[in-house]
Parts: sequence; structure tokens; C-alpha cells
Amino acid sequence: MELKIYQVDAFTDKVFEGNPAAVCPLNEWIDDDLMQKIAEENNLSETAFFVDEGQSIALRWFTPKAEIDLCGHATLAAAHVLFKHLNYSKQVISFTTKSGLLEVSQTNTDYQLSFPATMPLEIKAPEPLLEALCVESASVLAAFDYVVVLKSQQDVQNIKPDFDQLKTLDLRGVIVTALGDSVDFVSRCFFPKYGVDEDPVTGSAHCELTPFWAKQLNKNKLTAKQLSKRTGLVGCELIGDKVLLTGKAVDYMFGSIFIES
Repeated sequence: MELKIYQVDAFTDKVFEGNPAAVCPLNEWIDDDLMQKIAEENNLSETAFFVDEGQSIALRWFTPKAEIDLCGHATLAAAHVLFKHLNYSKQVISFTTKSGLLEVSQTNTDYQLSFPATMPLEIKAPEPLLEALCVESASVLAAFDYVVVLKSQQDVQNIKPDFDQLKTLDLRGVIVTALGDSVDFVSRCFFPKYGVDEDPVTGSAHCELTPFWAKQLNKNKLTAKQLSKRTGLVGCELIGDKVLLTGKAVDYMFGSIFIES
């Protein structure tokens, strides 16, 4: 079996920045176990697989450890492959996913993703969470991730998590965030139980962060920066129950996967 594979750096226009994702276009679905093994072999935060079903593109995402329900940067990478390399002719790509219908359009300079907005709600902080972040007190919210709001960008930058302890938490992962010095807000994202200690630029996290910061700042258009080692910028806009995420993407490599039957 031979499968095409592309590696794309998402939410950046420079190689070695943003968040790398592998993208595997398929003519038909292969076994879930094989997709998981490919994702583990790629050892990137996500590998995206898609099948063109005519009216829409069926899309799935795998970390090195498990399949997940939502991924922004790998969706952006998949759209980039479709538009740039596979001559996708429609103006908007409709992806069918475990999180419902996701749409990606192409502008002259960027890609724009339409994702569901999820407002995190304030909760009492689980003690292991604060211990893992070495934070004595903070505003803690939860949606599909824990969202920990810190006082400053520098506080976000200085966090050194205990990843083993974060693995014991029940939600998908942990986001730390604060007002930005030169952007509206900053963040870092940790998903150790999915084999990703720190994710470089996490599109799906901004589905939670955008409605939160839009309410805090009383504005619906925001610019965000993720403060990981491989940093990246995300344009965010809240429109009703949708978040529009805007970013660029750049090719790193493409080739073939060979699997003996």
C-alpha cells in the first residue's frame, strides 16, 4: 500500500514556526488501527486523514496516542493541501467531522476556519491542576479543556507544568492564558495524556478562548498569540455561535508512505 503524505506548518508563513501537521489524503478509509500507527510513526501532535465524499470532505484527526474530536491546525493543513496541491475547485471546503460540519475558505492571503464556539464556565479549580502548574490561585474555567487565566503574559511564559500530574485530569487538556502585551491575548496549551506535552499553536483552543476574551474585552475581533517555542498568530472573530479563525500555512515536505500488506 502506498499513501501520499504532506507535512504542513499551520498558523504561520515560515517553515519551522506555527504547528506542524501531517495530512494523508485517502481514496477510501483504511483501518483505524493503521491510521493510529501512522500517526504514532509521524510523531506530530496531529495527523489528519480525509476522504472526498463529493458534497463534503470527511476528516479525522489522530494524535500519537488516540483519535480526537476537534483539531484546528490540522484542519487548516488539510485545507491547504486540498486548495494548493489537489486543485479543490469550490470556494469553501465543507469538512464533516466528529465535531460536526467545519468550513474553511481561502482568501488572497489567508485561510479562514469556521468552528463552533464553546464558552468555558468558571469552576472550582481541581487541586491537582494548580499543583501541576505550580500556581497557588487563579481563575479557572472549563469547557472541553481546563482554562487557567493568569495575571500577565509573563506568567503564562513562565509556567513549567508537571506533565505527569496533568495526565491525571479528566478533561482533554489544559490552557493557560492572559492578556497579551502586543496582542489581545496569549496562551499555552498542554495535552500530555494524548502524547502532546505542549502543542505549538492550537486552533481548537481558540474556540474556547475567543468567546471568553471577547466577553472580557467587549470586542468580537481579536488577535491571539501562542507562546510555545514554535509560536504562531491566530486571528479570531466571534460571530454568534461560531468562531472564525484566520491563519496562514506553508509546506514543509511531501512524499509517500509505503506499507507492506
